[in-house]
Amino acid sequence: MTEAVPLTETHRPTEPRPTESRPTEPAVLGQRTRPHRPDPDVKTVPDPAPPSGSLLAGLLRTARPKQWVKNVLVVAAPAAAGQLFTVHALTELALVLALFTACAAAVYLVNDARDAEADRAHPTKRHRPVAAGQVPVPVAYAVGGALAVLAPAAAAWLTAPAVAVLLTAYLAMQLAYCVSLKHVLVVDLVVVTTGFLMRAMVGGLALGIPLSRWFLITTGFGALFMVSAKRYSEAVQLAGTAGATRALLTEYTTGYLRFVWQLAAGVAVLGYCLWALGEGGVPHTSVLPWRQLSVVAFILAVLRYAVFADRGTAGEPEEVVLGDRALALIGLAWLAMYGLAVANW
Repeated sequence: MTEAVPLTETHRPTEPRPTESRPTEPAVLGQRTRPHRPDPDVKTVPDPAPPSGSLLAGLLRTARPKQWVKNVLVVAAPAAAGQLFTVHALTELALVLALFTACAAAVYLVNDARDAEADRAHPTKRHRPVAAGQVPVPVAYAVGGALAVLAPAAAAWLTAPAVAVLLTAYLAMQLAYCVSLKHVLVVDLVVVTTGFLMRAMVGGLALGIPLSRWFLITTGFGALFMVSAKRYSEAVQLAGTAGATRALLTEYTTGYLRFVWQLAAGVAVLGYCLWALGEGGVPHTSVLPWRQLSVVAFILAVLRYAVFADRGTAGEPEEVVLGDRALALIGLAWLAMYGLAVANW
């Protein structure tokens, strides 16, 4: 009598399976990985063409409309002198504002054309119209060059000669900044600050208004305060990777930039106080000493702005001012008191 062999997994009989209804595994794999071949009779739809007017829209975006708020500084000197609300002043300042905006747009166009290759490797700057290909590099150079020639020429014809000289100097300085000066320590801060100062000066030059030394000191160091605070914020936010976006930030230390914006804030406050508290021997005849009271609002504005600088979140000055309600209200209060002081109400 033979011993029964247990039915293991390998010895268990299985029912025959039909092979014609199921493809083998290699066949299934072959069906899954078979490359798709387009039908020659079916026409593929090409990528949609860029919308009509996209070149013009790209040129407008490259001109940085958000930055045009800075050009409102052209009214600073006439407002400080109380010569703002006249037909001649408003007409002249509107023209100067347009010319300065054209000069700034020329610089932005040339800068983006020059940095197109580097911007394409940047996570956000690659969306700029020139880097993205919406505006061809030769077109950006051509439009920027045309604006750089036409704006000073129009200024020489329509405004005071000093305005044309200042606009030409602004263009030369900013184009030199695009080419090389933005890679020079400290000089880059001075160039950007001087651009703000020129905006504040051009309105006075257009109307023949003498520029007070306290006005120049307060405006210049106030601009340096905001520029260095922005650089400090960039250095803090891009610590360790700053060289990929702005190579010069690797040369600055956060301690140095903090020192610069603190020094500039102190000098700006001192200059404003010397202007506001100095009566010049002429007592005020207004209801309240608005000029002296405006010192409080000015210092509060500087202290509030310094909060964002200290946190490393002070970006573009106009975005900081307009993005913080408290700072905007302080600015409006200062503007009201300053206006009352100039009007001597």
